Amino acid sequence: MKKLIALPLGLIAFLIHAPAALAHCPLCVAGAGAGLTLSRLLGIDDSITGVWLAAFLGAVSFWTETALIKNKELKLTLRPLIYIGIFLATIWSFYKFNLIVKHGDIFGMHKLTFGMLAGGIGFYLVDIIDDLIIKKKGRVFFPYQRIVVSLGTMLVLSLGIYILINYYI
Repeated sequence: MKKLIALPLGLIAFLIHAPAALAHCPLCVAGAGAGLTLSRLLGIDDSITGVWLAAFLGAVSFWTETALIKNKELKLTLRPLIYIGIFLATIWSFYKFNLIVKHGDIFGMHKLTFGMLAGGIGFYLVDIIDDLIIKKKGRVFFPYQRIVVSLGTMLVLSLGIYILINYYI
């Protein structure tokens, strides 16, 4: 009986007093990559898959930025270039090697490309806003704030695209 009480209390205490973590941890990104593979097998619409692919690419670009650039002033200048460069390279490779299967268009773009653009813009803007809030207040408001905000944004964006596809297009 004591174990049944101690385990949940221990988990709650860990979450309340969680150590500092990187914003986009390797385990989260690996899980996103596995989820993308699973989404293709489950037949999830390409536009929604594109949103999650954008989050995956965004996390990879933030890692690349952290690994390459140590100067904070240079980081502010190169961050958007690295982010856009990784997205352009990915989209270019999809078209170059015929990896995008045409299943329909949204606003004149392939569904996967549309999802990647929408997710990429959303992911980047939310990360900037989250950075500004943290800098202004000097701290995060709750443990794992960056992960919760990023995942929440991707979920809301996925739901919005799902509604757009099924009810308006």
